[in-house]
Amino acid sequence: MSATARPDALTLEVEAFLDGLRTGRRLSPHTLDAYARDLADYATFARRHRLGAWDEAGPTLVDGYFAALHKRGLAGATIARRRSALRGFHRALERAHRPGEARPGPGPLGALPPARRERRLPHALAVADVERLLAQPAGEEPLRLRDRALLELAYASGLRASELCGLDRNRVHLSDRTVTVLGKRDRERTVPFGRAAERALREYLERGRPLLVTGRTRRRAGAARPAPRHDAVFVNARGGRLGRMGYWKILRGIARAAGLATRVHPHALRHSFATHLLEGGADLRVVQELLGHASVTTTAIYTHLDRAYLREIHRTFHPRA
Repeated sequence: MSATARPDALTLEVEAFLDGLRTGRRLSPHTLDAYARDLADYATFARRHRLGAWDEAGPTLVDGYFAALHKRGLAGATIARRRSALRGFHRALERAHRPGEARPGPGPLGALPPARRERRLPHALAVADVERLLAQPAGEEPLRLRDRALLELAYASGLRASELCGLDRNRVHLSDRTVTVLGKRDRERTVPFGRAAERALREYLERGRPLLVTGRTRRRAGAARPAPRHDAVFVNARGGRLGRMGYWKILRGIARAAGLATRVHPHALRHSFATHLLEGGADLRVVQELLGHASVTTTAIYTHLDRAYLREIHRTFHPRA
């Protein structure tokens, strides 16, 4: 759509739905961005099939859309998220167009068969591979100090990529080796970390970060930057806050340099943190708290726990087991 073109009826209702999510539900910016992309893709498909208004959408259109997604080779998790976005969107349309009804109908998704959920668990690295990964960013250059602190804290705390990149300096407490983060649904939690992460963070904050945020790592004269407008712990080479894609690229490069054959991504470090704690005998509820999971069931799935383990926990601690 050109800059001067007026949005059509399909776009206007999508934008109204997204505005409602922004104001009425406490969704993260990443979730909102995903919903916006999903519905934009759905609207493009609808226009291609000459849909003029959303009340013309029926099961045939929706079924064709999901068939097209499968043909494009999208992952099962992505298609499940699209289904959720479309279901919420059409329910909101039903609610807006028929305000007298106590409960909106299923809409055009009602005739679809139930989704088959595939749950792919991230691969946990072996302890030896984690050691190789953490040993790789050696050196005293500011970026190497940053990379070492970033990876040490990621493995020591199990923070999500968004939590690491969104971390501010006043949330890192070196004296008692804890970090306080705001997780999903704005749930705040405090997570401890060990001596290795403390040492790496202290070196980076004292000798690496100041050079990165002021631009004094550049050799030519007059390259100093003004004081940053953020208090981010982890910054990029230009002194701005490190983003999730930047973190991904850093980790991928370090894993390649360390010679790790397995695919390493930020979630794998979080998963390794949880798996290694449980293998060492940590309590499931403690790991749930550290990860910031609302439900212990999520933690059990996340950490490869099988039903036999859960039965053993139940048998050990329940008074009538």
